Amino acid sequence: MSDQPISDLRRRMLQDMAVRQFGEKTQHDYIRHVEAFARFLGRSPETVTVDDLRRFQFQQVADGAQPPKMNTQASALRFFLSITLGRADLAHQLARTHYPRKLPRILSADDVARLLEASPGPGLKYKAALSVAYGAGLRGGEVVMLRVSDIDSKRMLIRVEMGKGRKDRYAMLSPQLLEVLRAWWRQCRSKGWLFPGKDPLLPLTSRQLNRACHMAAEVAGLGSWVTPHTLRHSFATHLLESNIDVRVIQVLLGHAKLDTTARYTQVATNTLRAVVSPLERLTLAKEGTTG
Repeated sequence: MSDQPISDLRRRMLQDMAVRQFGEKTQHDYIRHVEAFARFLGRSPETVTVDDLRRFQFQQVADGAQPPKMNTQASALRFFLSITLGRADLAHQLARTHYPRKLPRILSADDVARLLEASPGPGLKYKAALSVAYGAGLRGGEVVMLRVSDIDSKRMLIRVEMGKGRKDRYAMLSPQLLEVLRAWWRQCRSKGWLFPGKDPLLPLTSRQLNRACHMAAEVAGLGSWVTPHTLRHSFATHLLESNIDVRVIQVLLGHAKLDTTARYTQVATNTLRAVVSPLERLTLAKEGTTG
């Protein structure tokens, strides 16, 4: 978006997103997708037509764009068209791609223990950070943004500010996790960020946490697919297997929809194995009548 009219559109779109309190990453991604559309169009997006949108999405498919990217692009362009341009009639023309979502991959409790013990040093920073991801079910981005003041040891809660969807919530703080965090704090003595970065005025980055998780997984002999989000998946699944109500888990995870949390029932193997097949019940009933 380089010429003057497009630059003005960029400013207006940024203002529209700021008014609606979009997160920094969302703003960055939306602008990037609109810029890609503007480059494809070769002229100001103010002149966009239904045919332009159709050609753009067709070209994305031809270039091998995957459904998640296609849907994010569609969301960005819908916002741009309906809010910034005031062309809701065009926004409705954008197709959304439906695709089967893969089940989350999880670790066993033993694998989680091995991963945490293999966390790289020096100190307990990464072991403590990954322990929060598993012990409280936080997203990686939420873990790195924690402050020391967010740990409420009196109520045994962790305050998560501006989580996904820019919503605040409380996560659980178990006694064992509290001990790990206290041990880490005695090492760092931070008064601000719970997990400071190389510059103590800045927090650890999600990328650094991901790298540490991959290193720990390699040392523990686990797959390269393991990420901090895997620990969050494992947290939810292990709670389900412990017969914790799925609605409680929904609140702990900060899910807006119960359907999102309910996906974990499909990988909670202990729960599935505990279900008695109706075929077994027929056999039991028959034995009861003939006994």
